[in-house]
Amino acid sequence: MVAPIELYYWPTPNGHKISIALCEMDLPFDLRLVNIGAGEQFDPDFLRIAPNNRMPAIVDPEGPDGQPIAIFESGAILQYLGRKTGRFYGESERERVEIDKWLMWQMGGVGPMAGQAHHFLNYAPAMDPPNDLPYAKERYRREVARLYGVLDKRLADRDYVAGPYSIADMAIWPWARGWEKQRQDLGAFPNMSAWLARVGARPAVQAGVALAAEKRADLTTDRAAQRVLFGARG
Repeated sequence: MVAPIELYYWPTPNGHKISIALCEMDLPFDLRLVNIGAGEQFDPDFLRIAPNNRMPAIVDPEGPDGQPIAIFESGAILQYLGRKTGRFYGESERERVEIDKWLMWQMGGVGPMAGQAHHFLNYAPAMDPPNDLPYAKERYRREVARLYGVLDKRLADRDYVAGPYSIADMAIWPWARGWEKQRQDLGAFPNMSAWLARVGARPAVQAGVALAAEKRADLTTDRAAQRVLFGARG
């Protein structure tokens, strides 16, 4: 019997990457919620697992050589789970390199830029006092549009970003599905739109996104969470 993986998680795009992967790979897991709006990511016990005070993180009691291992950073977790199961991470070194390229593209581009766009377009103007910064809003909105243009072009002649469905899709999709609050025109990205629907129709993706969905707060109104996450004064 496979020992459950401990999943340290909150329902955000980065958290969804790993909940989706665990569901797709049929890996049992024990859910350990880390309420980032309440500051639980700074708990000393969690910091021993994830010293960068960010979730998600996992502890696999059956790691390499049968010994437990703790892993933080969503991209590293996806790569580890792909190697562990032999699923969704290519069958050759060439295929793995292709997947890694798009995984790193998400981690270095889509995630940070979409996150900043979402923050300056939605959260910053709702803070007390408001921080409505037109330059920041337009800078990050435009950069997200550029990145989605890259993705749309990539998907013009394929169903998934790196060949067969892979951890690269699992990484990109949770961020790209937030296109509306990133103020993007999905009509400009028809191939991306079809891919969003294709990936979103997968039962494991739906299960991963549904995990603890009811726990997510509205950060445009939650002043306590704003203080924890953004250093807001209100």
